[in-house]
Amino acid sequence: MKIEMGIETNQKMKPLQEMKCSNVQYLFFDIDDTFSTHGKISQNAYSSLWNLHHHGIKIIPVTGRPAGWCDHIARMWPVDAIVGENGAFYFMMKNGKLQKYYLISDDEKKLNRLKLEDIKNEILSNVKKVKVAKDQDYREFDLAIDFAEEVLIDDQDEKLRTIDQIEKIFKNHGAISKVSSIHVNGWFGCYDKLNMSKELAQNEFSLDLNQESDNKLCIYCGDSPNDAPMFNFFHLSVGVRNVLDFQNQLKHFPKYVTQNKYGDGFKEIADKVISSRV
Repeated sequence: MKIEMGIETNQKMKPLQEMKCSNVQYLFFDIDDTFSTHGKISQNAYSSLWNLHHHGIKIIPVTGRPAGWCDHIARMWPVDAIVGENGAFYFMMKNGKLQKYYLISDDEKKLNRLKLEDIKNEILSNVKKVKVAKDQDYREFDLAIDFAEEVLIDDQDEKLRTIDQIEKIFKNHGAISKVSSIHVNGWFGCYDKLNMSKELAQNEFSLDLNQESDNKLCIYCGDSPNDAPMFNFFHLSVGVRNVLDFQNQLKHFPKYVTQNKYGDGFKEIADKVISSRV
């Protein structure tokens, strides 16, 4: 560990200032606690999206948030596409119309919803304090269990035990689960944020992200354990400062870290990308 400006950081993560990104054309980013700050999107963070847009950067949120949110974001935000529900789909506007790309058929989705209902009932019966996420009604593919958005668990050890209990129940039913800063999301199906981001990049931007030359045109920024595969895959990956809260839970670290947390950290990344292009 090293001390930087009075804050302990992991040696695997370099300061954002050291990142060379003059060739970057695409920004993939998490929303909760990366772009948002304590559940709100600040003026600075949202303005930075427009600044990136005006400088020709392609903007792609990659989130665990539901299809209903993603419909709105694709239509209303200055983004080029959005990956939602941890990789179940991507949405984007084309010629003024919302286009949706799904990996799972309607029949398979209906069957999975029944299985997730059983998991939900088991979690609520056996895990104290947690709730179904308030945005669950707008989800098409996964089950989101709230442990830190509107649920308050002050003790960190208790919170980690709670997360572990939830994940074990998902696993016992053969479901995949991922932990964000606020929810444990679980689903059935062979998809995730990374593979859907690759699919989107290939289909819509003719990018092969497995190729180093194309990968280096992109940045990914996030904040929590479910971002670890993205941190590992992208040559340019950045954690906003609050990623340090999860150092003991990260399987892979971002290559760089911002000085600021949450939306201010996102603005820092946006400013770095824009200034590198001027």
